[in-house]
Amino acid sequence: MDSFFSNKKAICVFVLPAIIVFSVIVFAPILMSAWYSLLQWNGIGKAEFIGFANYLRLFKDPRMLNALINSMLFVGASVFIQLPISLILALILASSIKGEGLYRTVYFIPVVISTTVIGQLWIKIYNADYGLLNAFLIGVGWENLAQDWLGQRKTALVSVFIPILWQYVGYHMLILYAGAKSISGEIYEAAKIDGSTEIGTAFMITIPLMASVLKVSLTLSIIGALKVFDLIYVLTGGGPFFSTEVPSTFMYTMIFDSFQYGYGSSIAIFIIVECLVLSLAVNRIFGRGKSEASS
Repeated sequence: MDSFFSNKKAICVFVLPAIIVFSVIVFAPILMSAWYSLLQWNGIGKAEFIGFANYLRLFKDPRMLNALINSMLFVGASVFIQLPISLILALILASSIKGEGLYRTVYFIPVVISTTVIGQLWIKIYNADYGLLNAFLIGVGWENLAQDWLGQRKTALVSVFIPILWQYVGYHMLILYAGAKSISGEIYEAAKIDGSTEIGTAFMITIPLMASVLKVSLTLSIIGALKVFDLIYVLTGGGPFFSTEVPSTFMYTMIFDSFQYGYGSSIAIFIIVECLVLSLAVNRIFGRGKSEASS
């Protein structure tokens, strides 16, 4: 077996199919989009090469600026609301509570449900006439708070964020739960002997030892927030008046509604670069923290 893994030619032969498939599925579309972003093209007729004009337009477009602000707000909500909730749930479940397996499954159910189904569910909850949310507010005597949650600019963005955060709490919880369960029980026994409380153990032992898992979950959370599309499209389509629009829905509108294929492709490349830069920033932050801890 050792001789097999030391055979570089054999390794290349077995890895090559995966590399080819990955290149066709991932790298080829990215390169094509990068080329299209340099064109003025409606997707059908003759294309005109215009260089970086689409990118210059991108950074001057107020609609793109609005979409980017919404995207950054969602990143903030994902990092400072979704992840802490997921972490708390993961630590509670990892403490071997009764019904641990049941709770783990229940929290993960929204992740495997179709986004379209979830979108339709929350549309019914938010409905101004017969929605569950307004019915609850009226039932407890808060009629003045009942409103059209998805139809107003002041409430639409928060109303869209809530179901997206809710859907993926279980996803990040499961990642963090696996990281917490992988920590040796002997460490907890030693902490208990030293008189550490459960909260103290969580902050001083569990969370620091979960740094690598936290980095993965944080990276996935940021990338997911930057490229979110489907649930926003189902709930509002980016409206009303672009109040819930993010770069991905703006890109879709430019390509398939306005037939500005070149401009839409430049938005796609911007999203890719944005995800890459923030992912590298997260890795750098955690790498710096690791080096400081070791020193």
